[in-house]
Amino acid sequence: MALNRVWVVVWALWGTTAVAQTNWPGFLGPTHNNHAPATAELPLTWSETENVAWKTPLHDSGWSSPVVWGDQIWLTTATDDGTKSYALCLDRRMGKVVHDLLLFETAEPEKTRQYNSYASPTCAIEEGRVYVHFGSYGTACLDTADGKVLWTRRDLACQHYRGPGSSPLLADGRLYIHYDGFDQQYIVALDKQTGATVWKLDRAVDYGTDNGDVKKAYATPLLFEQGGRRMLVSPTSKACLVLDPETGRELWRVRYGGFSVAARPQVAEGLLLINTGFSRGEFVAVRPDGTGDVTESHLVWHQKKNLPSQPSSIVVNGLLFSVNDEGVATCLDVRTGEYVWEKRIGGNFSASLLLAGNRLYASDYKGKTTVFEAGREYKLLAENELETGCRASPAVTGNALLLRTEKALYCLEKR
Repeated sequence: MALNRVWVVVWALWGTTAVAQTNWPGFLGPTHNNHAPATAELPLTWSETENVAWKTPLHDSGWSSPVVWGDQIWLTTATDDGTKSYALCLDRRMGKVVHDLLLFETAEPEKTRQYNSYASPTCAIEEGRVYVHFGSYGTACLDTADGKVLWTRRDLACQHYRGPGSSPLLADGRLYIHYDGFDQQYIVALDKQTGATVWKLDRAVDYGTDNGDVKKAYATPLLFEQGGRRMLVSPTSKACLVLDPETGRELWRVRYGGFSVAARPQVAEGLLLINTGFSRGEFVAVRPDGTGDVTESHLVWHQKKNLPSQPSSIVVNGLLFSVNDEGVATCLDVRTGEYVWEKRIGGNFSASLLLAGNRLYASDYKGKTTVFEAGREYKLLAENELETGCRASPAVTGNALLLRTEKALYCLEKR
């Protein structure tokens, strides 16, 4: 199969073009790569008083991104001690809180607030239903009209140790969810209608240690197709497993040195691009047409200088753009892995890059969003400041940019 004929498959079905432009149904959007719709005309500049359609304060804490369906925006939050977990629904047009639902109470959550929030996984949403996930503290399916709980699961055990982070992937009538903790590491497929387990696969990975901290991971799975073979990419510490989504059977794997993987993989130019996380973290590019262990046979290139541990990257026009945790932006050639440019933009980051047109948006912890051109040379377009910063990745609805900061959700739109 030709190198450029590997496609990311969008498993959501859209009724009309207008709906597709409005909806943002899960982590990193409808195409799973944080590309805004081509028709979106997002603002270039903003402040607390410029291009703010509305700003809604959010109670407690959370690093989950907003998801959008129709006139609703959903996101999660939790108390700083992790004892209470909530789902919030806001009106997309005005930012008014429509539902504020206490879903789970946990008597003795792990003390992880210094590393993470207790509401970091992003929801998945479709017509009539939203799927809310808090790791081992609970998963729930809600009716979006009235907020009624349709089903819950609290029996999927995992000692997250530093908190949950993996978001559910909604596809094929299922939720695919990672549980990569200190004590257990597995992926499970749940029936979206009932929450029942369809299949569950325990990781069979040689972590090279008994230290549970090295066994954790936070990445969200990805579905793609090559040559008629549908594959579920399931990154974890020390390896990425690629599975048959119907059965959970392992098709192939690639090994690496990094752990605590958080960034979502990408598919571009016929390659699967994996960010391997912390410690010996790097980008690896793999041909996705193998079987078994393909570490020696299908690895095309790898790079590790100034690359992120947490934020997901963006691929556009054969270029891989990243901003690492310490505020260094890089551009790599996808086919070769060679550096095109590097630029320190400052700040600290966990939010993923967003692409809109030829612009890349990078939001840091302190409230600054740097906008630069998605090109072969670094070109700064704007720097925008808000009162507090972002841990959550951005979302898009229509011509509006949704930014979740530590204290509020902003709807930013050219006025």
